[in-house]
Amino acid sequence: MKVLAVDTSTMVATCAVLDEEKLLGEFSLNQDMTHSENLVPMIKEVLDNLNLNISDIDLYGVAVGPGSFTGLRIGIATVKSFAHVFDKPIVGISTLEGLAFNLSYNGIIVPMIDARRDRVYTGIYKRDMGSLSNILEPCIMEIDELLGILKKDYHNIMINGNGALLHKDKILDRLEGQVELAPMGLNGCKGASIAELSLQRWKKGETQDYYSLVPNYLRESQAQRELRKKES
Repeated sequence: MKVLAVDTSTMVATCAVLDEEKLLGEFSLNQDMTHSENLVPMIKEVLDNLNLNISDIDLYGVAVGPGSFTGLRIGIATVKSFAHVFDKPIVGISTLEGLAFNLSYNGIIVPMIDARRDRVYTGIYKRDMGSLSNILEPCIMEIDELLGILKKDYHNIMINGNGALLHKDKILDRLEGQVELAPMGLNGCKGASIAELSLQRWKKGETQDYYSLVPNYLRESQAQRELRKKES
């Protein structure tokens, strides 16, 4: 079972190929390029180096958000087109769950993605008997509100994601002794995490079709908000 997974939720564009329990290859870039320019060449580079064709892929996984509206649309549209052409199953994975899955941490895991205006997309997770359980469902929250919840109710916390980096000083100050930042290599989105989670879902029969899979933005885009104001 070969899995191709991509994540374009943030500035990081990442893709990975998994064969059952073996990671065959992963390619990630964190630079000022649009995902429409680099995603397909990245996928081709990985497959070419593995001597694989896109038709050899059995399952597709993709991060569905929250995150960048444009980035999500590019990643999801790319994977849906592959799944459609080759009639293969597809699995959508929460970007926040993918970030949390990066960490094999025996404690509370809090991924954060910058949502601007001192807000983050976040959730609260915990490793339990080798699997990841969700304590707080993905949501958008002001960073001060999140820190208040964490300070009051949680200890042994590890944080990751671009939102954690952006608000690092405030977080470490407010949660001194309760929190630590994930290592650099585990602090961004990883195609390998999306691939492994997608394989887990597939084994449980939790796949989706390429018609119904849509991004999970958690909030309206700027264009949608402006349109709603005009209509009201």
